[in-house]
Amino acid sequence: MFKRLQEDIEVVFEQDPAARSYIEVILTYSGLHALWAHRIAHAFYNWRLFFIARVISQVSRFFTGIEIHPGAKIGRRFFIDHGMGVVIGETCIIGDNVTIYQGVTLGGTGKEKGKRHPTIKDNVLIATGAKVLGSITVGENAKIGGGSVVLKEVPPNSTVVGIPGRVVIQDGVKVDRDLNHSDLPDPIADKLKAMEMQLTQLKKQLEDLRERKD
Repeated sequence: MFKRLQEDIEVVFEQDPAARSYIEVILTYSGLHALWAHRIAHAFYNWRLFFIARVISQVSRFFTGIEIHPGAKIGRRFFIDHGMGVVIGETCIIGDNVTIYQGVTLGGTGKEKGKRHPTIKDNVLIATGAKVLGSITVGENAKIGGGSVVLKEVPPNSTVVGIPGRVVIQDGVKVDRDLNHSDLPDPIADKLKAMEMQLTQLKKQLEDLRERKD
């Protein structure tokens, strides 16, 4: 247990350059508090003490602003940066070395029973405000860009951006997890730019035709 706690703290130092000391991390990092509270709640959930589990998760939500259902399964070295507004659903499964930022939702799309929340594989990064909805799988080493809404399966080693989310990078190699939020591909902007270029060419051709007619 103490090794796992130490591992959780070390992940904070690895992922957040603002972390300065152990006492600061232990006392002030809400993502760490939410994760530790979830582990306690998840234990009660597995013991089928559902009411106690939900009480613990709601108390944690009140103090941290992070809502993790006690039924969610979370792997090792999980890091929530800042964390306010994060929501993780009941049947969500999260692998190892996963990082998510504030405002991320791992939710469902309806009132169906059974597996209705995402499965997040190892080494995934989900940026600020992204929504991953439904019983879908986000493959290993994937990145979800800030503000994206992901409704379909995400292949391993890929980057997804946009609403709805589109795969914009998939090269078959491990994706660097140091995502630059201000320098993401924008498929909508690229499409508009291509249309603008086509309109410019059409205008030029039309002007040429008028000159020939004159």
